[in-house]
Amino acid sequence: MPIHPTALVEDGALIHPSAQIGPYCLIMAGAHIGEGCVLDSAVRVEGVTDLGRFNRVCHGVTLGSEPQDLGFRPELSRPLVIGDHNHFKESVNISRGTKTDAGTRIGSHNYFMAFSHVGHDSIVGDHNILANAATLAGHVELAHHSFLAGLVAVHQFCRIGSYCMISGVCGVAQDVPPFVLAAGQRARFLGLNQVGLRRHGFGREQRARIKAVYQLLLRTGLPRAEALEQAQRDWPGAETQLIIDFISADRHDRGLIRANR
Repeated sequence: MPIHPTALVEDGALIHPSAQIGPYCLIMAGAHIGEGCVLDSAVRVEGVTDLGRFNRVCHGVTLGSEPQDLGFRPELSRPLVIGDHNHFKESVNISRGTKTDAGTRIGSHNYFMAFSHVGHDSIVGDHNILANAATLAGHVELAHHSFLAGLVAVHQFCRIGSYCMISGVCGVAQDVPPFVLAAGQRARFLGLNQVGLRRHGFGREQRARIKAVYQLLLRTGLPRAEALEQAQRDWPGAETQLIIDFISADRHDRGLIRANR
């Protein structure tokens, strides 16, 4: 097990023999470091953290840190569970959970650029990119294959669907449904994430279906329930169902971002 002599590993930490622990890292009791993980230097992993397989953790990252919650007490700690093949660049900060039994959860194949942050009790899916200093507040849900540009700030309890792109320096205060391009000081619906959809293999027919569904939702003035029912009837398909499921599952009543006029 290649552990640098300046690293500090507390008794009770579990480290896979294939993991690499670089200089000045601190691995707290109770932490679990999985197969093939590489911790570069000065990485702090708190004891509530379960780090999966083949994750790359760069200089100065903190995993499982105390949540930025004025009401937090150590006995309220909940886990941070991280999947496989994630890349955490310099000074990324991921908070442990505190309010939900599941805690904070990070999926697999995500890329977190420098100084990005995931707050307590958030859920991040797979294949997402958070650019420099992008921030998820507590209880945020980020699905799959979405891109958050630099300095994006997502309000607590907001949800961001799959295959979205959020432009830089954007405040997200409401839910962003799947396949959407959003931008502005307060995030607004600009259209479809056409580049992202093409990159992920969505064909012309699929993109046309998505566009038609959003035109029903945002341009016709129909009540939302009626628009969703019509979308399911007129434009059936997996993409339509993903949009309907996302909108129907709004548990915190944040509402959806609005379209530009």
